[in-house]
Amino acid sequence: MVSLRFRSLVCRSEARRVRIEIDTSGMGQSRWYEYVIRFVFGGSVTVLAGIVAKRWGPEIGGLFLAFPAIFPATATLIQKHEKQKKVRFGQDATKRGREAAGIDAAGATIGSVGLMAFAIAIWRGLPSHPLSIVLPASTAVWLAISVLGWELWQVWRRHSRTKRARG
Repeated sequence: MVSLRFRSLVCRSEARRVRIEIDTSGMGQSRWYEYVIRFVFGGSVTVLAGIVAKRWGPEIGGLFLAFPAIFPATATLIQKHEKQKKVRFGQDATKRGREAAGIDAAGATIGSVGLMAFAIAIWRGLPSHPLSIVLPASTAVWLAISVLGWELWQVWRRHSRTKRARG
């Protein structure tokens, strides 16, 4: 599983440069059938959205496309892998597995807000501008909203931890 790690997106000590890392180590942790599960689940949701759109129109079909096609399968696999790692070291694995899946869910939530901004930019821009301009601009909106949301969440988490430690 290739994922962008936004954990250290803004390096405060390095003149506020943005640093995005790609972590490919997860690819070796997943088995071939786990990729098949994700592919089949995601493809099934997409086919279902197409059937719904054909029957009840693109507005209703679009709601089904908003379903997180890969996230449910990924969250369970993340929990399973984290549990396996902790068991190898003789530690309680259930809590860590749930925490890892929860962090992934937070990222999915923030990405969903970015996706909503992307959809609004497409919806508002396409009637009056060409796709060649609207699509890249909407993608930039998605990226900006998602990164900003992640950074705000990180600030909130640090603030909450500091507050709990003091109080």
